Amino acid sequence: MSRLTLHRNHARDLAPLARLLADPDDLALVNPHAAQPFDPGEWAMKWVGERDDETFYLLDDAGREVGFFALRVGVGPEVRHLTYVFVEEHMRGGTGEELARLAEDAARDLGALSITLKVELDNEPALNLYRKAGYEELSRRGGMATMRRDLDG
Repeated sequence: MSRLTLHRNHARDLAPLARLLADPDDLALVNPHAAQPFDPGEWAMKWVGERDDETFYLLDDAGREVGFFALRVGVGPEVRHLTYVFVEEHMRGGTGEELARLAEDAARDLGALSITLKVELDNEPALNLYRKAGYEELSRRGGMATMRRDLDG
């Protein structure tokens, strides 16, 4: 399994994300409310366009984008909400813990004291991953669990 590195998307370039989410099923999995096919303008304006939104690409050993996530401001700047998590299929099955660690490191770098997320209740592997990583389940609504983890310094 290759080791992932993180690239903060300072340029707000969504072309790699368009490639990652070219399959309509993948796009629907990451954001069921987004227009099909992937529309960079819609994403820039509607989904990751807030001034404090930060987006990140996961890079493989060759420097190729193989995943994506966004950290949005939560209740306040000290809380970041992990969203739009995606990893290419060939990278799944073992990268979850690394992705969670990288997302937490990125949130810390942004000054967050805690990180929140939502995960589908029928996604047992993701629920188990986040529980194992120390996330606390706060609530269950509409088939989703809301989870939080306080970050260590």
